[in-house]
Amino acid sequence: MKRPELLAPAGDLARLKTAVHFGADAVYIGGKKFSLRSRASNFDLSDIEEGVRYAHQHQAKCYVTVNMIPHQEDLEGLEEYLKALDQIGVDAVIVASLHIAKVARQISDRMEVHLSTQQSSSNIETLNFYKALGIDRVVLARECSLEDIEQIVDGQTMPVEVFIHGGMCVNVSGRCTLSNYMTLRDANRGGCAQSCRWKYFCFDENDQPLHDENTLFSMSSKDLNATVVLSDLIRIGVSSLKIEGRMKSEYYLATVVGAYRRLMDDLHIGKDEQECINECNLELAKAENRETFGGFFLNKPLADGHLYDKNGTGITQEFLATVLSYDQDSQMATIEVRNHFSKDWLCEVFGPKTDHVQFVITDILNSDNILTERVYKPMEIVRIKIPFEVQSEDFIRKVRT
Repeated sequence: MKRPELLAPAGDLARLKTAVHFGADAVYIGGKKFSLRSRASNFDLSDIEEGVRYAHQHQAKCYVTVNMIPHQEDLEGLEEYLKALDQIGVDAVIVASLHIAKVARQISDRMEVHLSTQQSSSNIETLNFYKALGIDRVVLARECSLEDIEQIVDGQTMPVEVFIHGGMCVNVSGRCTLSNYMTLRDANRGGCAQSCRWKYFCFDENDQPLHDENTLFSMSSKDLNATVVLSDLIRIGVSSLKIEGRMKSEYYLATVVGAYRRLMDDLHIGKDEQECINECNLELAKAENRETFGGFFLNKPLADGHLYDKNGTGITQEFLATVLSYDQDSQMATIEVRNHFSKDWLCEVFGPKTDHVQFVITDILNSDNILTERVYKPMEIVRIKIPFEVQSEDFIRKVRT
């Protein structure tokens, strides 16, 4: 059985490297032009070139989103931009506009063209049509059930990609205009303000309130979690399993990509499926900021697929630091601080080669090489004692108690 690609998002170069380091087979990024998620850091051409080089050096692929729905004034410079991506060595562009797909195909036979989930592809005949246009891969509509996906893959039309984790849009395949009307920010041209996740007063035709006075109404969806059907997607023959989140943090990517990488690898070698899923979900819970559900895979979402009350758990401060280096003789790790921590805290190190090992912080040397009880300056370089070997780019987090 062919192993599927694990595809991860990245909002900047640091997050691209984190995703690759923690096991992504491919990453997708957005450029400064023609891309959704305009509030992500995004990549200029020199960053794209460095990202492609880094990915290829680590046997991973790099895709660039060119997935805005362009208006007439948005098309200027399109051909030059696509030619530049091709020359850099980008493995594929992800597009939502068939015009952009056509131009990309005319420019390059080497660079693949992947069709975005925004086109709501959900049947074999649609994929046959896109294949005739030169499309290399289709990202299926998030509204597809597991049965739909199996029928499409059995049709053997072309490789398909399926979202397995992350944010879900309240509208079909992300085609929403709430943001346009509420904020004058065009959701399909990179400006979504996530208006569906706001809190609303809700009234009937007689101006009687329908909302609870203590809880305003929200249309916010729970996030997608496909762990329970991951083995089915692999068995079916889905080519790429995609994580959402180009605006997510390094810590989120390290946790989520690492969890799915381990789950996929453990399933491949025949470990107990339910045990693997349970372990994966325990790890995913350490990074989630919204409740999750199974999307459309097994049934159409009901009321329990939405967050009518709170639509997020807020920002946590569990991510404490990244490891820069480790000295075995002194057992001192040089780390870059991300959140405050103190002596005697119970912490955990995790990474692709470091198996979630816990320790208690004892010795802390600040940036002036002075013993201290607490550090609190983000990005400060300090040293702490860790009684086992850790690797560069491992992550340290606080253990929930």
